[in-house]
Amino acid sequence: MKATLAASIFVLAALALCPSGAAADGDMSRGEKLFARCSACHSVNGQNKLGPSLAGVVGRTAGSVEGARYSRALAQSQIVWTEQNLDAYLAAPTTLVRGTTMTMRIAKEEDRQDLISYLKSL
Repeated sequence: MKATLAASIFVLAALALCPSGAAADGDMSRGEKLFARCSACHSVNGQNKLGPSLAGVVGRTAGSVEGARYSRALAQSQIVWTEQNLDAYLAAPTTLVRGTTMTMRIAKEEDRQDLISYLKSL
């Protein structure tokens, strides 16, 4: 647990110092189309599926949607879903939160930024 928390803090600190395009200035319309990849497990209308609804995800604490199922690792992570944290999680979920059950990753930065722009609009 302590090692997981320490690793998460390290990754978050590194992301904060990294001058990457982590701020979501992507194409919201394209992000909505890309969300089809996510819709098998997530909704944007408040309904939980295999994963939690992503309505209002930006600014929310991980593992906090009532009635949603979470891995113990994610529920205990205390991560707040900022644009930077969403970018890191979508790029490599198991790197940011070791023990998460989410294995889907989005390799292309442009796709992640477009998706995050869409999520911000919800």
